[in-house]
Formats: sequence, C-alpha cells, structure tokens
Amino acid sequence: MWKQWLIALVLVAVAIGGAFMYQNLDDGDAAQGGRERPASAVNTRLPQMETVRDVVNAVGSLKALNAVELTTEVSGRVVQLNLETGRRVEQGEVLLRLDDRQARADLQVIEAQLADARRQYERAQRLRSNNSISQSQVDELRTAVDVAEAQRQSARVRLENHRIEAPFAGVVGLSDISVGAYITAGTSVTTLDTTDRMELGFSIPERFLGQVSRGQQVRGASPAYPDQTFSGQLVELGSRVSELSRSLPVRALIDNPDGLLRPGQFMSATLTLRQREALVIPEQAVMIRGDEQYVFVAEDGVARRVSVNLGSRMPGFVEVSKGLSQEDPVIVTGQDRLSSGDRVRVLEDDKAIPENRFITARES
Repeated sequence: MWKQWLIALVLVAVAIGGAFMYQNLDDGDAAQGGRERPASAVNTRLPQMETVRDVVNAVGSLKALNAVELTTEVSGRVVQLNLETGRRVEQGEVLLRLDDRQARADLQVIEAQLADARRQYERAQRLRSNNSISQSQVDELRTAVDVAEAQRQSARVRLENHRIEAPFAGVVGLSDISVGAYITAGTSVTTLDTTDRMELGFSIPERFLGQVSRGQQVRGASPAYPDQTFSGQLVELGSRVSELSRSLPVRALIDNPDGLLRPGQFMSATLTLRQREALVIPEQAVMIRGDEQYVFVAEDGVARRVSVNLGSRMPGFVEVSKGLSQEDPVIVTGQDRLSSGDRVRVLEDDKAIPENRFITARES
C-alpha cells in the first residue's frame, strides 16, 4: 500500500516541477521579447559635389590628318635618298632625287633657243618701225618667243620631277628604295603622314543629334596604351544619318604630341555632351525595390529611408539629382538589413568602399 502512496507523491512532485519550469520559460521569453533590437553597425559617406558628364561611348579608327603615298613622275636612277623611316620632315624637304643631267641639258638648250627667238623678235620690231618687214613676219617671231617660253616651262617641270619633296610636314613611312636603283615612273617610294593630330572617325546614335555640336570634348583610349587617355574635340558632323545603323558619322581631332598613335589604329571614344557640377554618392549605397530607388540616411542613430532620383553614372559613383543634400550621411554598408526607424551604430572605416580600378577613368 505504501508503494502506491510513494508513486503518487513522485507524480505530484514531477507535475509541480514541470509547471514551475514552464512558468519560468514563459517569463524568459517575455523578457527577451521586451528587450530592444541591438543597433546595426554601418558605415556612412557624405555626398560630394563633383564634375558630372553626360557622355556617348563609341569606337572608331584613326586616320592621319594629311596622308599621301609618294610616287615618281619620271623614270631614272636614284642619286640621293633621304627616306629614314619614322623621321619627321618639314614641308619642301627633298626626300629623293633622280639623275637629272639630261633634263638640265634639255633646259639649257631650250633657254638658248628662247634667247635667240627674243633677239630675232626685237630686231624685227626695229625693222618694222622702218617698214622693212611686214607685220605678219613680226607676229610669227612673237609666236616663236611664246612657244620657246612654254617649252622652257615644260623643261623646268621635267627637271623638277626628278626630285620628290615633302608636300607637308610629317613622318616618313617604310621604303624599299636604295641609292643607285633604277625606278620607273609611277613607282611608289614611301608614305608621308601628319601625326601631330589624328582624325578619329566614329558614329553616334541619332537620338543624340539634338545634343551634339562642334567643339565638344572627346576623350580617346587605345588598347595599346591602357593607362593613358588622349584628348581632342569634335570638328565635323556628317550630313546624313545611316539608314542601316540609325547613326550619324562624325569626326574628331585627337592630340598626338608624342607620336604614340598611328593611322589605322583602333580607338574607343567618349564624347562629352554636357558637363556640370552635381552631387554624387557611392553606387553601392543605392537600393532598388520595384520602380523605387532609395538610400538610407543615418540621423541621430536611426536609419531613415529616402527616395532619390538618379542621373548619370560613373565608375563606382552615381549622380543624385533629387532627394539628398551634402549634409546627409548616406549609409553605404549594412543597408540591406535595415528598415526605416532601425537603430544604427556608425563605424569609422576608410575602406568601407572597395578600391575601384576604374577610378582613374572617372578622374580623367
């Protein structure tokens, strides 16, 4: 009998202990639920005023501003050669001369004939004053003088054609000609290019026609020089829009003072349509939900959600046209876990924003 009482007492004790533990558990949950959510650690950045550009990106090819393939006008043997590849020459500098002894002799003969024709014409004029010869004879002698003068001019041209001069200042190209070689008329001697400024041809979409004008800034980049940009300006606009590409061909002049760029080279171009001072923030601070773009601003230890209107984008940064001021500390890290009204704890960390390898492109 006493065993039954013992079992009953144990059951009652277990029930009382369970009820006590359940009550303590409810009290702990209630206390935990009543405590505030801990402040989220975040980093902030103030918006900055920077130069913002509306740009159009395109690709094109470079051409020399002046380019020519030099060829011989007459046949002959090369006696003088001044064609060092890559050398810069001035306008009028002699690049090649052929043996011109025969041409000089022909010119001397014609000059002698011209002198004789002039003497006969002058004698005939004196005789005509005395009516010793007819006017028709005088006219014939005058015609002979004119013919001799024309022949002299032709001989001078033939003599000049035995040498090739630089038609403009530029850089000499490759040549396979050597001194002593006999070349025929029409033989290609070398090329000559003006490379101080290069012509860059590219096309822009027709939707930008209303914003394009001569004189706008153009920046070029070449895969051959990845860490360098080349500046220039827009100089020519095409008169027709391509029906196939719906784009307008344009031309820009790119400065090339060091001679790094060469004709035919590929180049990407950035045309600046408009430039202004505007607020910019790190691109990583922007949150998107549906059609809304917003950021979080830290105010007195509390996160506040602010809708913003964005403008042009740059590497790592974006323009804010509406919604922020320069005094608003924008949260740039941890914002994806925040809601408006949450408590925040601002940390000081200069490396909160990763280094951007395109930062040089933005600054240039």
